[in-house]
Amino acid sequence: MNTEFLEQIFFGNSLRNYLYFSAILLLGLLLKRVFSKLLNRLMFMLFKRLEPNTEPKVFIEMLLKPVEVLIILVIIYLSINQLDYPLNEVIFRRTNLINNVATLYELKFVQVVDKLFLLLFVISAFWILLRIIDFIANVYKYKASLTLSKSDDQMVPFIKELSKIVTVIFAFFVVLGSVFNLNVATIIAGLGIGGIAVALAAQDSLQNLLGSFTIFADKPFVVGDLIRIENYEGTVEKVGFRSTIIRTLDKTLVIIPNKKMVDSPLENLSLRNLRRMKFNIGLRYDTSVEVMKKISDEVQQIVNDHPATSDDTLVTFDSFGESSLNIQVLYFIQIVDYNEYMRIRQDLNYKIMVIVAENGADFAFPSRTVFHEYVGEKPPGGAEIV
Repeated sequence: MNTEFLEQIFFGNSLRNYLYFSAILLLGLLLKRVFSKLLNRLMFMLFKRLEPNTEPKVFIEMLLKPVEVLIILVIIYLSINQLDYPLNEVIFRRTNLINNVATLYELKFVQVVDKLFLLLFVISAFWILLRIIDFIANVYKYKASLTLSKSDDQMVPFIKELSKIVTVIFAFFVVLGSVFNLNVATIIAGLGIGGIAVALAAQDSLQNLLGSFTIFADKPFVVGDLIRIENYEGTVEKVGFRSTIIRTLDKTLVIIPNKKMVDSPLENLSLRNLRRMKFNIGLRYDTSVEVMKKISDEVQQIVNDHPATSDDTLVTFDSFGESSLNIQVLYFIQIVDYNEYMRIRQDLNYKIMVIVAENGADFAFPSRTVFHEYVGEKPPGGAEIV
């Protein structure tokens, strides 16, 4: 077969080179999705042991895009390397004087291309690794949701973030060493010396980071607990490296630094087994003693009879107020959930209103009786009462 036609040179490359370049590029782009799914399925077989019930579709969708990017880079790199021009062209030339000896340094275009693709290969490879970390974290997050303990629900996101940060730092040093040919050991040693200055500059950030480790070690609370710290009360949604996110009862998000979470007095409301309810029933001063005793007994009875209250209810005549006779009601609700607690509290309050009404009594409201005393001659009937 006569192949002289394929050896003809056009713009610095033979026709054979152009055919190889086109064939690799076109076939690769057409089959990249097939190669990507096949590679994803092979990787899925390695991680299937973590959760046998996991659908491969979930894993494939998470890694499809980064794997496709890696495959495209490989295809483009292989196709470009079929060309001689302009890869072998010198784009930079300089004469260096080393030990009084003139040395010629040349930089070819192919060297720049190799470094560029090596950088992209490293980035795409670590992108895939980050997606694998996300997949593993999702698997363990699902497993943690099946357990009664909330500690693992809190630990999984934290380890996920820590793993991703370590991976990014490792990728940075890999790029410095493999792409830019720098001495990574020397750089790390230099960072160790400069770390003192960095630590002083980032003192608050380091304290917050140590605070996060203290939270995980001591476990004063876990994700999902209802806590009160300073003027904030809400449910813990996430514990990060720097701060803790709390969802308040008003459904707003409050971000508190971990240093403050560790140093400030913190009340874990989820750990209490009872909610206390304490208030006064203010009755009018014309209420008789017998009616007050009957109201007190009936209030104590309906509170004790409620299935969600404890048995240590206390209803007593507490004090003589400025405008009311105060009966103090003290009881404990065994329901910790806030919404359910409010419904029980409302139900008991309605029943107390019915008891007061059925006994012919009435609630007092702030009022004052003013006596006008005349210095001179009093009008008939004595002092005027208003």
